[in-house]
Parts: sequence; structure tokens; C-alpha cells
Amino acid sequence: YTQIAFDPNTAGKFVITYMDENNSNYGEAIVGTLSGTTLSFGTAVVFNSAYSLDIKIAFDPSTAGKFVVVYRDNANSNRGEAIAGTVSGTSISFGSMVVFNTGSTNHISVAFDPSTAGKFVVAYRNMGNSNYGTGIVGTLSGTSISFTNPSVFNAGNSRWTFIAFDPNTAGKFVVVYRDAGNSNHGTAIAGTVSGTTLSFGSEVVFYSHPYK
Repeated sequence: YTQIAFDPNTAGKFVITYMDENNSNYGEAIVGTLSGTTLSFGTAVVFNSAYSLDIKIAFDPSTAGKFVVVYRDNANSNRGEAIAGTVSGTSISFGSMVVFNTGSTNHISVAFDPSTAGKFVVAYRNMGNSNYGTGIVGTLSGTSISFTNPSVFNAGNSRWTFIAFDPNTAGKFVVVYRDAGNSNHGTAIAGTVSGTTLSFGSEVVFYSHPYK
């Protein structure tokens, strides 16, 4: 579950998140610095003192040093959780954990809207709701995260969700996923964020063979 993201506002600065099997499978993060071809690291910090799966990370491109980690908390009924992080030099600090889905959650992805400070969307498979593909808007303010009501983008078994925002148009993003409810076809759908509300267009199959 290793993931990496660079801070787009600070040259050479990045964060790696991972599940530490040598530390009770806790979720951890560490700051890295790239200088030429040399890497250096700070000290690892635990962001979830429990078995952490499906870990993803994204930086807020509008605010230097601010990022969000989303993950599945195995010790908390596999709920979907999020936590805000701040990079200061080679150190990381975290805010308080927030649950974004009270049902069992997996195949999580997260992306920030580069045109709207603090706004991001989490896409995931909601095992607590018939495995439907679901999205939810999050707002990052300082070290706090808030979420609004979720929206279903695929009323079927949705796996391997990935999300990306259009950097040229505020509030516009695309989710891609494996539609296990439709012969495992590779499928995409356009989404729009308006305030704290999500809306979606129509699903489009981009790969009409079993999608891995």
C-alpha cells in the first residue's frame, strides 16, 4: 500500500505513505527531500495506530505543505477514513481522523481540485451499499476535514477506482473503474463539484473486454 505524492508548491519535497508490517500494520508517513539525485528522509510518523489498508495521498496544490491521506481502517470495521497532514521542513503533523464512509470501504482514490483551494473528492467502492461506486466531496481547512453527503456514480460493483481533476476547468473531474456489474468493462464517468455537491454524467465504456 505504498503511495507517494510531491508537494507542488515546494521544490523537491514529497511524502510517502505506507502500511508498516513491522509496526502492527499501522499507517505511517515520512517526508522525503529530493536534491539533484540525492534523497533524504525525515522521521516516520504514525497517522493511524491500527491496521491500515488502501492508503492514498494527495497534496492540496493551493496550499503549500498541506495534504490528505485516505485509507481503510481494518480495526474500525473497515470504514473509510481521512486525515489531514502538514509538512514543515522534514517533519509531519496530523489533524484528527474523520470517517467519510461508515460502511466497509475499499478501492479508494483521492484527488484535489487544483482550481479550488481545499476542495477534494474521494472515490471508493462502498461495500456497505452493494459495492456501488461512490464519490464524496471533502473540504480541507487548516488541519480539519469535513465531508458532505456521498453520491453514487455507478449502481453496480465498482473496483479499482481512480480519480483525476481537469487542471484547466474548475470542478471538473473523471473517475475510471472496473465495472464488475457490467462484464468487468473499463468504464469512465465525468463528474462536477459545485460547492459541496457532486453530479455525474453518463457512464462510458472505454475498454469493452474484461478489465484488470
